[in-house]
Amino acid sequence: MSVEQQAVLDALKVVQDPDLHRDIVSLGFIKDLKIDGERVAFTIELTTPACPVKDQMRDQARAAVLRVPGVSAVDVQLSARVREAVSADGPRQSIPGVKNVIAVGAGKGGVGKTTVAVNLAIALAKSGGKVGIIDGDIYGPNVPIMLGVKTQLTTDGQKIVPAEKYGLQIISMGFLTADEAPIIWRGPMLHGALQQFFREVRWTELDYLVVDLPPGTGDVALSLSQTVPVAGAIVVTTPQQVSLADSRRAVAMYKKLNIPTLGVVENMSYFTCPNCHHEADIFGHGGGEQMAADLDVPFIGRIPIYQPIREGSDTGVPLLISEPESPAARAFIAAAERTAAQVSIASYNRPTIPLTVVR
Repeated sequence: MSVEQQAVLDALKVVQDPDLHRDIVSLGFIKDLKIDGERVAFTIELTTPACPVKDQMRDQARAAVLRVPGVSAVDVQLSARVREAVSADGPRQSIPGVKNVIAVGAGKGGVGKTTVAVNLAIALAKSGGKVGIIDGDIYGPNVPIMLGVKTQLTTDGQKIVPAEKYGLQIISMGFLTADEAPIIWRGPMLHGALQQFFREVRWTELDYLVVDLPPGTGDVALSLSQTVPVAGAIVVTTPQQVSLADSRRAVAMYKKLNIPTLGVVENMSYFTCPNCHHEADIFGHGGGEQMAADLDVPFIGRIPIYQPIREGSDTGVPLLISEPESPAARAFIAAAERTAAQVSIASYNRPTIPLTVVR
């Protein structure tokens, strides 16, 4: 009994992408379909290598095709092709070698924004994505410290070559100044530095470029919105009311700048006693999730207070490298998966958003 290609495709329509809410056939995920007698082989091309349910989708697809009359064996491979979430428009020209820019910001300092940005970037890279990180906090460039990178940047004759570590391509003002030298610049100089980081760096085939923004609602975020198309922003907060109030302002700023909020991360969410395993809500409970619900933006996840997170940031060995199987590391991985999912959703929606010039 010969197996028809259409019968296989019809069977695969029962498999749905949980984020896009459409079947994998109509989404065009099925590639290289081959039928050899009773054997069927194909590849499912996902929208991100960080898909948390890729194994379930593969198993569901295999089971569906095995139910087709005449099929005795099914070989399912997984691949991923990250799509661009937004198109360039007006003065916001896309960055050569970069598909998606993800901003990580916070309404106030001291909430662990850079720690979250670094660990999210590493989690995306460990999942199979090609990832870069820009240290956009020009006044306080801490990314090199957290990644343990000390280097002098070089050029290839045309563009700056980014530093590399832990699978990341990295650019920071910290590579260009002495450790204790202050950066005393006005807004136009900040804009020029950010332009250089985007336009004069040899970024290579990046799926995601994470930009660690300075805290608050100032010049760098404005320059970012007017310079490049941004897939969206992650807002980092802690549960207490002071942080939540400033985080609401950050979400409002991104909305005004036509940058979608991909989600809210609640950092320092709780502390688990290493001896009795009791969870203590030192800074309050559930504030970040409630804020996300009130503002109708996704809640990306909770990151606990965990001493090795701080130690890793100080020593240049992030938690995703030092303790990749720890509960806190798994929280970062889950947050990265949800972030990638939001970028994928945006890439299929692709709304045309007019550029707002803020004066």
